[in-house]
Amino acid sequence: MSLARSLVDVRPLRTSPPFRRLLIGRTVSVLGGIMTMVTVMYQVWDTTHSTAWTGAVGLAQAVPLVVFGLFAGAWADRADRRRVFLFATVGQAACSLLLAVQGFTGHVPVLAVLLLVAVQSAFGALGAPAAGVFLPRLLPKEQVAAGLALQQVTGQSMMLLGPALAGVLLGWFGIGVCYLLDALSFGLAFYGAFGLPALPPEGEPSRAGLHGVLDGLRFLAGHRAVRGALITDLAATVLSFPVSLFPLVNAERFGDDPRTLGLFLSALAVGGVMATGLSGSLTRLGRPGPVMLCASATWGAALVLFGLAADPWTGLALLVVAGAADATAVVSRSTLVQTRTPDALLGRVTAAEQIVGQAGPSLGNVRGGLLAGWTSGVTALVTGGALCVLAVAGVAASTPELREGSTPATEPGTA
Repeated sequence: MSLARSLVDVRPLRTSPPFRRLLIGRTVSVLGGIMTMVTVMYQVWDTTHSTAWTGAVGLAQAVPLVVFGLFAGAWADRADRRRVFLFATVGQAACSLLLAVQGFTGHVPVLAVLLLVAVQSAFGALGAPAAGVFLPRLLPKEQVAAGLALQQVTGQSMMLLGPALAGVLLGWFGIGVCYLLDALSFGLAFYGAFGLPALPPEGEPSRAGLHGVLDGLRFLAGHRAVRGALITDLAATVLSFPVSLFPLVNAERFGDDPRTLGLFLSALAVGGVMATGLSGSLTRLGRPGPVMLCASATWGAALVLFGLAADPWTGLALLVVAGAADATAVVSRSTLVQTRTPDALLGRVTAAEQIVGQAGPSLGNVRGGLLAGWTSGVTALVTGGALCVLAVAGVAASTPELREGSTPATEPGTA
């Protein structure tokens, strides 16, 4: 197999100028968003010196997504998705601009900062389902996986760059400049989507309010492949997400060295960048279901071995493998969702995918922390990884439509 075919498939960049603009805008906006989250954490900690308040930052991000996500998806399935995304982008930019103003003026209560973060997250919850239809409408079906891989590799790269850049800019210019740069980054995201044509739903628009949400949930319950993909993601994150265990495992197994702890998260991101950078063969394969199942099982197995590793370098190598498996599973899951869901339902299903992606790791961190408190960090990590492998095997055994990777866009009873 040639190296060129293994590298990330760049056909979407060559064939679709709108996709190129979207990718550039999204990449810069992701970088700005990561810088803002680092800045918010720094500001809240500097003001309160309380881990309870810094933990509240995560709640301010997650709660609006979970509460408004499905209703936002229903709205995206009733309207021109381009306009919905542009409106949400302007709202996010305005929140970043207000964060910049309070950063320059100072002496703003922490609750006000968290409120702005929550409002910005609510606008993000609105824009994400609308953006979920862009790739299937702009790219040929066989290039959707490649487009998602390009989004993933640029996003993972910004996760590596963003925190370090935020730290440097915070030291040089202060919090106001970091927030202002995020506000400006949304300008590129707006530009990337502004030139798109109107993108109304193809098919019957969503019913208003709760009825539209329930229609989306009925589709998820009935479409076995899409349902299996989301269950697999929940199994991998709720049962085995390891981040909350890293400090304890580092203390139990690796001498509580802060340098080792700092490398744990970096190793996951490095694995993600490597996997998506070499994703060309998998995205051309056209079988996202089996790829996702194998990657999710690999994630769980790598975490089991990481929990058993006695050498820190071996542990870091296993985390690189876990990060690569996670990135591969994310690309495959999104490919399956976006190519197997009818366009008229895609906003709601994308919203559900976003909620799963946000809530799963948070619940996984809680599960790991509670179990580690009763047993040990290593026990929580190893049992979680093993349960993940067993759960993925159960989904594969009970969902042949996902295992075989040949599910049509609609299944009996789901239209």
